[in-house]
Parts: sequence; structure tokens; C-alpha cells
Amino acid sequence: MIRSIFASILHAGTALTLVPALTAADAATPHGEPVLEAATLRSVGFHWLVDGDANANARVDLQLRAVGEHAWRQGAPLFRNERRATPYRDQGGQPRTSQLAIPPGGELFAGSAVQLLPGTAYEFKLTLSDPDGGHAEHLLTGRTAVEPQADPAAPLRHVVPGDGGGSGTSADPFKGVQAAQAAARPGDRFLLHAGSYAHGTWDITRSGEPGKPIIWSAAGDGEAVIDGGRAADHLDGAAIKADGAHDVWFEHLAIRNAFNGIRAHGADRLVIRRCHLTAFICGVVGVSADAQHPQSGWFVTDNLMEGVQTWPKTGAEYAVGLESRAVWLTGSGHVVAWNRIHHVKDGIDTGDGVRCDNIDIHGNDVSECFDDGSELDGSERNVRCFENRYTDVLVGVSFQPVYGGPVYAFRNAIYNIRGEPFKLHNAPTGAVVFHNTAVRCGAPSWVSTEDSPVDCVLRNNLFVGTEGRAANYDPPMIRCDFDYDGFAGASGEVFLKWCGEKYATIAEVRATAPVYRHAIALPTVGLFASGLAAPTADGLIFDAATIDLRLHAGSAAIDAGQPLPGFNDGFAGKGPDLGAFEMGAKVLEYGIRPEPVR
Repeated sequence: MIRSIFASILHAGTALTLVPALTAADAATPHGEPVLEAATLRSVGFHWLVDGDANANARVDLQLRAVGEHAWRQGAPLFRNERRATPYRDQGGQPRTSQLAIPPGGELFAGSAVQLLPGTAYEFKLTLSDPDGGHAEHLLTGRTAVEPQADPAAPLRHVVPGDGGGSGTSADPFKGVQAAQAAARPGDRFLLHAGSYAHGTWDITRSGEPGKPIIWSAAGDGEAVIDGGRAADHLDGAAIKADGAHDVWFEHLAIRNAFNGIRAHGADRLVIRRCHLTAFICGVVGVSADAQHPQSGWFVTDNLMEGVQTWPKTGAEYAVGLESRAVWLTGSGHVVAWNRIHHVKDGIDTGDGVRCDNIDIHGNDVSECFDDGSELDGSERNVRCFENRYTDVLVGVSFQPVYGGPVYAFRNAIYNIRGEPFKLHNAPTGAVVFHNTAVRCGAPSWVSTEDSPVDCVLRNNLFVGTEGRAANYDPPMIRCDFDYDGFAGASGEVFLKWCGEKYATIAEVRATAPVYRHAIALPTVGLFASGLAAPTADGLIFDAATIDLRLHAGSAAIDAGQPLPGFNDGFAGKGPDLGAFEMGAKVLEYGIRPEPVR
């Protein structure tokens, strides 16, 4: 029987099935009420545990509206989470404990409302329905987050380099950050004047309170440098160590010369904004192994992070840090946005922790990564990677693995990748990949692994290459649903390889393959309005700012996609366009935003 994982995408009638006699276990009933999860600037996640539904034909629909609006609009239905994924097992096959366990005989539905407005109250209507019986409807109200802003009335305290003393006034500033921290109280804002501070690890020992953060910010009269000195010599070394801290902000600081720029395991409500991190192996790191304190609410935005790795890969990278990352976070309710990142192994990563959900990664400009642009490995559900630009990277986005899902990648622009556009290794479950554009030298789209991806969904992507099979998927695919993607630049005698079967042409694929019944083959000429072509050789270097992947007005990729409620509402033509950019839509900006005028 076809097992519906995304009810609006897997169409009834895909296969003829015999329906067995119904039993009580077939009817879906709520196992409690749906849960509104941690909101971010642009998204809100949900989950709902359901009993019964042994034949897996229940669905949970989502409608939403801003508070005060009359009309409901349709969101994407919640995603059915694969039972074996929660609790999940690590890559070595050892059981791990999840914060969210599915009861015996139950099902987990999860999903996100996306592309919302910041700081806006919404109503969400969740409706459980099952042809076998069982119906429930719940109304939830939630508000998206806003970017944290300092209280203009916060006490200002001044700091200059030094070894102690001072009262914090402009006439008698604190001498050094340690002296300043000893006097810190929730709500204080410290202005670090030009100079070099720390010369080793600066341990954060004072935390703020919700609504009253302790803020460490450059004064604006020159670089305020937090220098890690010899802290670069070991894995735990950091220029700033804020383990267990909460409600602490770092703004406009220059942070350098340490294995970790900022290390803050188990920390909550940190803001790292408009800092310049250099000479690091890992820029910003926060991984929690404490089930009682999984960490939450970070804002990592508008930073410049410049690592020490090379592109293309030479082999010397491993001598300076195999796991070099600009950002590495677990927990819930984080926003990592509008950063400029380059010369690291991975740009922005999640990871195995006691919890990894409801994290948004968007608007980032990532380049020169000898592994993954973003690595969503270890994510459980409602992690969303969208509207990023990845240039000169080995892999666009990695799902190696994700545990149940949905874990989303949508509307990302990916150019000059040496490996797979999307890494579906180590048996990921629940990767959802919509509306991305990926351009590479070689085969347009491929996945090479022995492990089976499970319940992964691709829609409306645009894959561009220079030669080889359009879509070459080596592993056995379990309940994966790929369709409505476009392919350009393929060649040879095989268009698609799927579950060991080869299909010679796009016509054969559309007529006989179990997937891609609505895929299209596109010419490379006239595809992009800029005239941009795929790279002609491996390992070239491109200026990300010059890469324009918007479609040409005459391209067959226009109107060729499938409507996806909540993800491509308001498309301009008869259907949504393939790839990251809808014709006529607002031009996206990546990386550090202009400084607001205050």
C-alpha cells in the first residue's frame, strides 16, 4: 500500500491497491492536543501525536491567518514522521533518546508554517481526518519572533583594555573585560572601546535575564578585538567561552585566534550580531548534551566569518581542523541568518544532540566550503534551510542523516558544487526539498550511497549540469516521492536511474517510472536571464556576487512546477516556476544587511 507522507503531494490513484477490512486500529484519534513549537522570525512549527491509523491514511491539514484577518489560507499539511526515526539511532546503530517519543501504535505528524511575517500574531487551524473514522480540529494562536533590540534606556558602561580598575563611566572606564564583568548586572550595556582584549579565553560568568540582557558591544571608535591567543591549540579552546550562559549579547566585536571563536554549550537566548570572526576552526558553537537543558533562542545574524580552509580542497585542510564550521548548533528556536561565511569546511551545521528542531537558516551567503554549504545532520523536525546562496562548495545541503522530519531545504541558490546537490546519506528520513536551483559541472543531480533514504520528497527543483545522467540515484529508495523537477545539461543513454532501474529518456521516465511523471528536460541555452552557464571544469572559483540564477523570460521552467500550499503561494503564471526564483518576484539579498540608521 502507498503510505501517504505528505498528503497534498502524494496523489490518490498513484497505484491500485486492495483495501483490507477496517479495524479499530485503522481509525486515527488524537493522543493529546497539537503542540505549537518554538517560533522563529519567519516560521512556526507544530507536532501532533495520533493513536491508531494502522493503515496510514490519516492526514492533518493546516490553515492559517494573521489575527484580525477573515479568510483562512491553506498551509502545507503536516508530514507523517517515520515511526522508526523517533527514538532514533546514531550512525553506529546505537539507540539515542529523543525528547519526543511516539507512543506504541501511534503516529507523529509534524510540519511548519513558513514564509511568515516577523512579530505577527497568527491563528492556526489543525484538522485531523481519517477515511476510516476519527476527526478532530484544534485552533492554536502564536506569534512569530522579532529581532532582539537593545533597550535605548539601558545603562551604558565603558570599557578599555587593561588589567583591572575603573568605574565604567566615560571618564573612568573599566580596565579590561574582567573588571567590567565583575560589575555586570542584567540590563547593562558595555561599550568596548578600540583595542585588544582577553589574550586568552574570556569566560562569561555573568548572565542577564529575559528582557534584560547583558550586552557586550564595540563602542564604534575602532576595532574592539577579543583575541584568543593560544586558545587555538586545542578542541575546547575558545576566545569567548559562555557555557551555560543566558541572555548575553555580543555585537560588533572582532573575534580571532582560537579554535572556537565563541563556545557556548547549553546556553540560552544568546545574540551574536555584526561580529567579525577570523582565524578560527569553528566560529560559533553551541551543542547541548543535557536532556533537561537542550538550549534555545539564539540569534546569529549579520556576522562576517572568515575561516582558514582552502577552496578547492588540497588536503592541507585536515591539518588545521577536519570539522571546521562557521556555525554549529543544536537545540530549538534558533535563527542563523544574513551571515557572510567563507573558507570553512561546513558553512552552517546542526548536529546530534538531545534535541535539534525548529531552527531557521536563511539569507546567508556561503562560499568556499570544501564540504557542505549547510549540514542539517542530526535534525529531527521543523529545521528549515531556505533562501541561502551557496557558491563553490562540495555539497549544497546535507541530510546525513535527519531523523523523521520534516527537515526542509527550499529556495536555495547553489552554484559550482563538486559533489551532490543534496546529500541523502546514512538513511535519512523526512528530507523535504522544494524550489532549489543547483548548478554544477557534471551530472545535474545524483545521490551515491548504499543506505536507503526514507520518506524524502523533492518538488520543483532545477538541476543543471554539463554531462551525464540527469538524475542518478544509486541507493534503494523507500517511499521517496520525487517529481516536478527540471533537468538541464544531461547527456548519454540514461536519463534516470532509480532503485536499480534505468530509464533512457525523459519520455520513458514520464510514462513508466515510479517517480518524475511530471519532470521536464530543459535546454541550457536561454535558461537564465543572465546568460550564466554551468562551470566548465571542476574546482573553479567564482565571485558569489556575480551569480544570477533567475530564469530567462522564455524558459520552459516557467510555470512548470506544482502548487505547494504555503511554499509557493501567489505564483505569477499558470503554475509556479521551477527553481529558487519565481519570475517577477522580489530579488533576494544575501549576507550582511546594511546597518540600520538609528
